[in-house]
Amino acid sequence: MGSFDKLYASDIVEGVRRGDFSATEVAKASLDAIDNREKDVQAFLQVVPELALDAAKAIDEKKAKGEDLPMLAGVPIAFKDNMHLKGTRTTCASKMLENYDSMFTATCVQRMLDAGVLPVGKTNMDEFAFGSSTESSAFHPTHNPWDLERVPGGSSGGSAAAVSSGEVTIALGSDTGGSIRQPASLCGVVGMKPTYGAVSRYGVVAFGSSLDQVGPFGRCVKDIALALNALTTQGRDSYDSTSQDCAIDYTKHLEDPIEGKKVGIVPELMDVKGLTPEVKAAVGGAVKALQDQSAQIVEVTLPNIASAIAAYYVIAPCEAFSNLARFDGVRYGYQEPNCQTLAEQTSKSRSHGFGLEAKRRQMLGAYLLSSGVYDKYYYPAQQVRTLITDDYVQAYKRCDVILMPATPRTAFKFGEISDPTQMYASDLFTISNNIVGNCGISVPLGLGTESKLPVSVQLQGPAFADSRLLQFARAVERSYQAAGVVAPAFAGKGGELK
Repeated sequence: MGSFDKLYASDIVEGVRRGDFSATEVAKASLDAIDNREKDVQAFLQVVPELALDAAKAIDEKKAKGEDLPMLAGVPIAFKDNMHLKGTRTTCASKMLENYDSMFTATCVQRMLDAGVLPVGKTNMDEFAFGSSTESSAFHPTHNPWDLERVPGGSSGGSAAAVSSGEVTIALGSDTGGSIRQPASLCGVVGMKPTYGAVSRYGVVAFGSSLDQVGPFGRCVKDIALALNALTTQGRDSYDSTSQDCAIDYTKHLEDPIEGKKVGIVPELMDVKGLTPEVKAAVGGAVKALQDQSAQIVEVTLPNIASAIAAYYVIAPCEAFSNLARFDGVRYGYQEPNCQTLAEQTSKSRSHGFGLEAKRRQMLGAYLLSSGVYDKYYYPAQQVRTLITDDYVQAYKRCDVILMPATPRTAFKFGEISDPTQMYASDLFTISNNIVGNCGISVPLGLGTESKLPVSVQLQGPAFADSRLLQFARAVERSYQAAGVVAPAFAGKGGELK
């Protein structure tokens, strides 16, 4: 019946409903694709065929009984390994949690399961989501499907690579400073960070509690809208105090024209150090594509955005230090044996359980929250956060969405960026959105003229304007319809629907 990895989520749902193929056939096609491609990509930390096949069987039984099928019936999905799913391990790609079995299921995961998805596994990530390349995983790196010598981005690199390689149709990741949009850009798929609070964080291992947001990866913008419907349709989650009721149909206005609507561009962001000419040219092409659809392009300014990285790398390590204090070898995590005192056990367990980047971030957070330092750094960082938030409020008085690059360059080679500060700087275009809690999405624009690797554009919108953002993302996609495709090297390597 053709290649599974050429189907979008909506194609699979309609195919299962019509009886063109069964959910079990889809599950087997996805698992076959993983069997044939995973040795090259290494997107997964754990594959769970039994869970996927059980979910598929339940869908097929509903279909046989003539019952209504859920909104994402039969769609294979992968979850980032910081999301609890009962029946799997949740390791956060860290030795600290290497053998931790999930005792419950995260709300975001459960809502996807309720929508009829087929859970095929847990994906690789930077350890505890600390990174932008998935190189800090304690177990193995994940490879970019477009060039196996290059990184997929991070920290949700495994989820992005699993979609890009055609192993699954959609995946969930978490975004604290760009960890969905950046790997989506490097892997040539669509990735969205919803508004803070739109998707429940209950059951997701926290990095920065005021910054983290769960969001979907997909092969097209409609995939993202369908996933967002599933994540929000049940309304506010009482287990998450920051959760909001965002239950609307995100597909309703996808095809609406953008004629006369205003797209903001920030001129100073197009001349920052490190932005490559091919990415700049690709973003310029996206601007023209929107103009061709009669959108108005207006210049806006974000005066304090240059301070976003500095503010983020004060706020985020402080929150990480607080959140990871529980992993002490007593309550959770790796426990060093043969220790004589509690202090020795805690010290050695944390030293051996955490990797280099996790230690670096926690030590930085501990210092920034110490007496005499807190007032000097943490409080001013929160003041800068307010200034950046105000900048966005003023900008959105002049435009509906803002367009900018998602990343300054295409995927880089393993080990190419060894300086942590250089790695942090790669999140320049994404971090501000997490600081203020607005929504953002990365949309692929095809391949760069020089690198022949995926390039993309980022669209940002005001808080709770996620539906509007998807409308503009779809407008870009209409001009680049073939951009979000499975990496050609993996076409035909398993994943056939019989």
